[in-house]
Amino acid sequence: MPPKSQNQPAATRLPPPNIRPHGPIGRAAYNRAAMATVCFYFQVHQPFRLRRYSVFDTGANYFDETANREILRKVAKKCYLPANEAMLDLIKLHEGRFRIAYSLTGVLVEQLELYAPEALESFQKLAQTGCVEFLSETSHHSLAFLYSRQEFNEQVALHKQMMKRLFNHEPRVFRNTELIYSNDVAHAAADLGFIGVLAEGADAILGWRSPTFPYRAPGVANLTVLLKHYRLADDIAFRFSNHSWAEWPLTAEKFARWVNQVNGVGHTVNLFMDYETFGEHQWAETGIFEFLRHMPREVLKSADNNFLTPTQVVQTYPVVDEFDAPNMISWADTERDLSAWLGNAMQSNALHELFRMEAEIKSSADPDILRDWRRLQSSDHFYYMCTKYFADGDVHKYFNPYDSPYDSYINFMNVLDNLRTRIRHTHP
Repeated sequence: MPPKSQNQPAATRLPPPNIRPHGPIGRAAYNRAAMATVCFYFQVHQPFRLRRYSVFDTGANYFDETANREILRKVAKKCYLPANEAMLDLIKLHEGRFRIAYSLTGVLVEQLELYAPEALESFQKLAQTGCVEFLSETSHHSLAFLYSRQEFNEQVALHKQMMKRLFNHEPRVFRNTELIYSNDVAHAAADLGFIGVLAEGADAILGWRSPTFPYRAPGVANLTVLLKHYRLADDIAFRFSNHSWAEWPLTAEKFARWVNQVNGVGHTVNLFMDYETFGEHQWAETGIFEFLRHMPREVLKSADNNFLTPTQVVQTYPVVDEFDAPNMISWADTERDLSAWLGNAMQSNALHELFRMEAEIKSSADPDILRDWRRLQSSDHFYYMCTKYFADGDVHKYFNPYDSPYDSYINFMNVLDNLRTRIRHTHP
């Protein structure tokens, strides 16, 4: 899965947020901010990547099994297995005081079952500790919310069923694909029975306020919005190994001091990031695993600090203000909008054509066609078509099988054309 915010420039340590004890939040809410809770959430995702598919191909084998197996096993070896082992050790070491949350996409779980069952078992061992929460999302890491609420709801239901089957867990907090969020997403999550939803702590919406407080969406009284503290999260996810960063090297002690600054001016430090941060984006040689093993101890040295899962945060802290997001935001790039997937005509056309097929796909009642159509929905396919930063050779090349965004678009549309032919043969 491509990292999401790496285009941000290296930053020096910012002072604590400009928290003021007045305004809509009110002085009393700030006075209650007596401890710093760290809320760790990890996105775990790998798509089914497409093989090279030309207009002359006629088969239905769209996905590159060899590449998907090799990439999945590589990431499992470098990240999932050692990171899960470290997390399990930390939970045992701190006797349950260390808590974390994951969202495993359905397409990732399918590949774990196929190519790295030992990694899936390691996630299941974490689930058995009682200190790990599994969040809900679309099963196929899809942009369905933007195009089809029916498909969106069906994928959320499929993902819930998978979490129950594999981890005996019923998710209570929702995170949309790529942390795409708006007031409409909050309403949809509440209608589906969730008590919380994750979003980016976008400065354009927060203004002077801090992401360290729980918020509510306009008109949604029974749902809490938890916001990513992108500065501190990205210090780990993207700046950790950057030797030109003014705060390098990032030590556990230093990071704990930054967490402690929240005491008295916030409730939670929401560290939302890709799980591949550990071992893949930041290689083991950078010291990222040593940082991970020591950071909880340093944070917990203060009796006022703790670690909670998103559901526990929702249940522990009151909502203090409204987070009004009428337009879509995400955790991608510096713009934090949808331009990483909908920023050019190729992306818009590919997505439009894909979802235009929904009624025919579902009326065909062909499970193989439905499976392939849903795998094509993974946001990565459209991320590979992004032209914003291609000339810079940036993050869009992470496990990207294409030479250019244009190659990605042509390949995707060739596959889509064949899928359309299969539908006509199945359901003339």
